[in-house]
Formats: sequence, C-alpha cells, structure tokens
Amino acid sequence: MMEMEKRAADALKSIARNQQLKAYLSQSEVMYPVLLQAAKRFIAGETREEGIQQSKLLASRGYRVSIEYIGENTPSAEDCVKAREEFAALIKEIARESLEAAVCLDLSHIGLTVDRGLAADNINILAKEGREHGISIMVSMEESSKTSDIIQIYKEAAKNHPNVGITVQAYLQRSLDDLKELLRFPGKIRIVKGAYREQPEIAAGRGSELNERFLEMVDLCVKDKHPVSIATHDEAVLHSAMARGYLDLPFVETEMLYGVKAEWLKPFKDKGYPARVYLPYGTDWFLYLCHRLAEHAPNIYGAIADMVNVHEARHEIRY
Repeated sequence: MMEMEKRAADALKSIARNQQLKAYLSQSEVMYPVLLQAAKRFIAGETREEGIQQSKLLASRGYRVSIEYIGENTPSAEDCVKAREEFAALIKEIARESLEAAVCLDLSHIGLTVDRGLAADNINILAKEGREHGISIMVSMEESSKTSDIIQIYKEAAKNHPNVGITVQAYLQRSLDDLKELLRFPGKIRIVKGAYREQPEIAAGRGSELNERFLEMVDLCVKDKHPVSIATHDEAVLHSAMARGYLDLPFVETEMLYGVKAEWLKPFKDKGYPARVYLPYGTDWFLYLCHRLAEHAPNIYGAIADMVNVHEARHEIRY
C-alpha cells in the first residue's frame, strides 16, 4: 500500500504541473465548480473578503494566521503587477481589521518567472507596505530550480526590511548550508519538509532521516535565538520539538495548513503555545489542491466525497 500511495502522490504532483490540464479545468463549466468543492477544504475561498472573514474567525479563537493570495508562475509582467496590488490591498485590510496575521507569497507570483528584477522590486514594495503597517511578509519556497534566486532576492530585501521572513525546505540537501547563511538576517525562518517532486540526489525522502534533519534545523535556529516557525503536521517531529523544550521559547511557533489535520493544532494552542494557521485564498488553487491530496491519502477520500456530494459538502474546520 505504501508503494501504491507513493506512486499516486508522484502522479498527483505531475498532474499539478500540467499547464494544459490546469487551463482546461479552469475553463470548464462542469469540472471547475466540482473541483472547487474539493479545494474549499484547504482554501478560505476565492476572494480576499473570504480570506479575511476566515482569518477573523481563527483569530477570535486564539490562532495566529498567515494569509496568502495563492498563485505562482505568473506569465506576464502585467499580471505580476496585479498580483502585487492584491497583496498590497490585503496588507491594508489586515491592518484595518487589526488581525494577528502575516502575508505569505511566492516570488514567482509577483515576477520571478518573468524577470528577476521585477520580483525584487515587487517584494521590496510589499515589504515597505507591510513594515509601515507592522505586518510581516513570509517568502515561500518553490521548486529547487528557483531556490538560489529566491534566497538571493530575500537577502537583498531583508537588508532593508526586517519584517520579511523566508521558508526553508528541509528535504533539500543544500538547506542546512542555506540555513546557516540565512541566520545572519533578521527575518523569521519557516521550516517545512518540502512538497515538490525533486530528484533523489538533491532531496531526501520522507522518513526518520528527514525528521532528524528538520529538528537539526530547528535546533540551529533555537541556539541562535532566531524567530522560527515549525511548519509541519508530523506528530513525531512536533512531540520531539516539545520534548526538547523548543515550544516553550517565545520566538518559536507551530504552524499548520488550513484544513489539514486541524485537530492536531488545537491542543498546542490550548496549552498556550503560539499556533499559526496558513490560510490561502484565490482562484489559482489547482496546484495547491493537488499537493494537499498527494500528501495524505485520506485527503483524497474527502475530496471525492465533496465532489460527488456537492450540495452536502461541509467545510467548517473545527479549530
């Protein structure tokens, strides 16, 4: 069964990158609304208003929130500017609502696929906007082919904007060295395992070796007293972090994805540990949905049930 699940996960990750299929589904009057029902398990909705509304609900229950206008690999400079403007509007709305929230983004959503300089300009504009409103910006990590550019653009932005943080993927062989360099910059570091399909020579597979590397990276941040987000749903990793006393430190938080094993985050919040929910919204959810289904087999069963029982689908997440 494990081998079958791995093959299915690899297939879903390949489907996620199929631009022709994505374009077809996004324009299909039949398939789009059906798949959207499945996606709504993992996204707040398709509009900023829905993202803010769900964020307010989570905040009222004691959670921190990271909100992302979801998207990546934006194909034109014009669309990159539109994405930047949406992020700027999101920052202003978070400030108006006095939310305990940060903003997450992919650099390829705001220019990296089109022009490196465009991405650098846009992240600086948003970082300045966020700093003026006291809001942090978290740069997400993407495929390994983009890692060097993402890190370099982050470093340049972080020199002037300490409110900008960065994500590091523990499964990449290079990440320990990257982390040691990133600790020289003030922004929060979010450590994740990594969700993209990568070649085995550059990325470790899931298992005890990856868990130990993940914890080693957290340990480096803790020793440096550097703000860090432990972003994982792995119970073994979380309980190890708790046993080591990491979660008792004021600069350490746990973070989980909206709609994924929600019942696991609540106990940490109830114990007084800072608990953050990553909450995306927007219409470009296809790749994100495929990755969520690939990560955890029961998510596929829930998605099928939602797609078949459209009128009965419920997405009230019990945090």
